[in-house]
Amino acid sequence: MALKIKFHGLLKEPLPSGNFRYRVRVEGNKNKRIALSIDPDHKMFVEHYLAARRGIKLTVESEPIETSLRGSVAWLTYKHETWLEQQVAAGAASALTLKKRRGLLEKLRADCGEYNMAIPQSHVVKLRDEMAQTPASADSMVGAIRSVYKWAIARGILDVNPAIGVGNIDRGKGGATPWTLDDLTKYRNHHPKGSNAHLCLTLFMFTACRISDARWLGRTNEFEREGIRGIGWQPAKRGSAYVEIPMLPPLFKATRAVKVQGKSYLLTDKGIQFKTPDALGQRFRKWCDAAGLPNRSSHGIRKAAGHLLAQQGCSQYQIMTIHGHTQAQTSEIYTKGVERWKMASEAMMRLEGMDW
Repeated sequence: MALKIKFHGLLKEPLPSGNFRYRVRVEGNKNKRIALSIDPDHKMFVEHYLAARRGIKLTVESEPIETSLRGSVAWLTYKHETWLEQQVAAGAASALTLKKRRGLLEKLRADCGEYNMAIPQSHVVKLRDEMAQTPASADSMVGAIRSVYKWAIARGILDVNPAIGVGNIDRGKGGATPWTLDDLTKYRNHHPKGSNAHLCLTLFMFTACRISDARWLGRTNEFEREGIRGIGWQPAKRGSAYVEIPMLPPLFKATRAVKVQGKSYLLTDKGIQFKTPDALGQRFRKWCDAAGLPNRSSHGIRKAAGHLLAQQGCSQYQIMTIHGHTQAQTSEIYTKGVERWKMASEAMMRLEGMDW
């Protein structure tokens, strides 16, 4: 005779061998029972029991999506994560995007994982407002939800995106704070030439590269054309144009001044390449703090380079060649091939006389 113990619908049944097996009645269907592959002492027993109550049989190796109720927010987000992982593996998306998206979706699942995936817009607004103390994170959450549901709609899983029309609450900050000339001087006064800290700032300033590219740029990216040493790379950010710019003396000297040389210009204290953009970002923030420049970032240098180029009289297209931006088809003719190199050369030479 089956014996009910502890959990509602859980049956402990004796076997001829003298052992026991555990089965669970599916909620709403007393005639259907799911056999469990583990016993109550297993650390995953609760998850297996709850899944069985919903009519789902798990194996010990089951993925998180298998433990989620089909059609729930958790189920949808796990499907999206799996797709994004495949995109990263194929080189169509960045690992940093996956890392950030995964952190946001974990919070979303903790908040409403068991809800029907067709959540109303009011819930997205509520979730955003609950994160108001960290407005940038709140806006990132809305953006993540918007991306997940856009992906789901494109695949016929859903018809409505609840995050469409939900505005940002992080207003008036204008993104990263651009560095001023005084900031640049203060940083260089604290970090002397020959240090990795000085090289890092110089690389950002004289390439306007993103931190995702700065961590791997090195001598293999250098080339010579028409007697001018240049540096070229394909930015990791999707949709960016290939960048080729002259390697001005301040950057060349800084790359040769550091004592330890490696495959990439920027190296850790152990003499190896930074594993992730985040790792380099954390190190750079420490260098900024040490120089008395809190709340400064590498992206702020990128903005400063753009502003300085503009102040030196560079055109919109010249700035675009330095930053690797692309624009409408009607303007792309100015930024390709030989013309692109010519404008990049003219733009970068405007900074050659800058006190560095």
